[in-house]
Amino acid sequence: MSASVAAAPQFFESRTLRIGILVVLLAAGLGIRLFDLTDLPLDFHPTRQLLSAIKARGMYYQHLAVAPEWQRDFAIREWALRAHVEPEVFERLVAITYRATGEHVWVARIYSSVFWTLGALFLFSLARRLVSHDGALVTTTVYLLLPYGVTASRSFQPDPLMVVLVIVFWWALVRWADSAWASDGATNARPSTRPGDRKAPAGSLFFATLAGLVGGVAIFIKLVAVFFIIPVAGATLLGRERLRSLVRRPELWLMVILGALPAALYLIYGILYAGFLGQQFEGRFFPALLVSPSYYAGWINVLNLVVGPSAVLLGLLGILVSPNRLAARLLIALWFGYLLYGLFFNYHISTHDYYSLILVPIVSLSLAPLGAHLLSILAARASRPGPRAASLAVMGITFVLILVGLRQQLSRVDFHPDAEMWREIGETLGPEARVLALTQDYGMRLIYWGWLAPTPWPSASDLRYHALRGASRRFESEFARLSRNRDYFLVTDFDELARQPDLAAKLGEFDVVAERPRYVILDLSPRGAE
Repeated sequence: MSASVAAAPQFFESRTLRIGILVVLLAAGLGIRLFDLTDLPLDFHPTRQLLSAIKARGMYYQHLAVAPEWQRDFAIREWALRAHVEPEVFERLVAITYRATGEHVWVARIYSSVFWTLGALFLFSLARRLVSHDGALVTTTVYLLLPYGVTASRSFQPDPLMVVLVIVFWWALVRWADSAWASDGATNARPSTRPGDRKAPAGSLFFATLAGLVGGVAIFIKLVAVFFIIPVAGATLLGRERLRSLVRRPELWLMVILGALPAALYLIYGILYAGFLGQQFEGRFFPALLVSPSYYAGWINVLNLVVGPSAVLLGLLGILVSPNRLAARLLIALWFGYLLYGLFFNYHISTHDYYSLILVPIVSLSLAPLGAHLLSILAARASRPGPRAASLAVMGITFVLILVGLRQQLSRVDFHPDAEMWREIGETLGPEARVLALTQDYGMRLIYWGWLAPTPWPSASDLRYHALRGASRRFESEFARLSRNRDYFLVTDFDELARQPDLAAKLGEFDVVAERPRYVILDLSPRGAE
């Protein structure tokens, strides 16, 4: 901690008070994420969550001897058919847990929530090191209670785990730098001795190994983690020592090897040996989008949804008021990494808001310097017991109101009845039915709860995506191709049907088999056929 920060008045002076607040924050952060635990995973990007759920079920049924043979075959087949972009680490963990708990998809919600809450401890420690205890409490509060972060961090997908591992990497990297170099108050660090003149201290070797392992696992789980690991490592380490001396440190090469090896082996296996990754990297970057106003407008909308424009601006302002050069360099590297990430994954960053989940810890950490500065002003003006108690009361009331708002957000929609609807559709059609469907999440809800795999009819957004990739479309030939050898057409997404009038007109040519308020089943046999 720099001398300037240490000299600044701290609002939360008592160590007991700081620990108490941290414990309350952690308990509240975990508790709110476990609220409405058993509701279906349809509250946040259900397509992505159901993809993981289908994979986990297939892994579970592979070793489940008591299941009906057709269900076992179906579950394993659907797992095998899903896209394998990232290693199935989280799904495997959930599937193993199913062996003890039975198949309950909310098991994944517990894991994600616990991972995210543990990440708060490392982020708190990092912010305390870079700024102050006050700044660390501000960071932890934002990280745990930001509305988007609450919903996203309890979802069944690899992103929450990847983000937490990246946070642990940041923490371990700074701890390694502290152990390996003598520090002038974290403001202008210099090597304590020449690298060639000494062995690495035990602490330095431990944190270098930890940073390499954790960073390597983060990249292995989701390759995009490199955008938030390499820039931070460069900014943190090159600020300590010249590159020529830095590359002579064995701890650096240990960290690089541990960080790169898992993902490199996976890429070699997936591209050169198994071949399943060959086409997964296509369609991620579209040069034309870089000059398209809609791309930047979509990205701004994502920023507004994930953290809000005020948080972004205040976070950037936090860089300017950082109490030392280490904090400023690290924050600049984080924002720079996010910028590169958004420019490279330009289609997804503007259309898939969960691609910006990493912004939650970035913004939270960026608010630490500004939060610490404001709390130091409050500490100076509310130095007497009465004003200080009033300030704490206002903070406590605000905290409670935030939790109440989050609870209302999570309980706004009850998705439990959806499972019964999809089971009803599956039973009506039968497991052998051949179905073409305009339905949510590419038919994954029907796969998971209805035990029936439809052929999905493309949505309007799918058509726009394929148009970006240069594909042309003729409706009649496409309908003939997709409906060939199909018995029924299922519609559950009526909003999407309204966006495709050509399809709505075409479906008017077929007889209705079953119609309910939320779905309709059409017989694709020509009228008049026996």
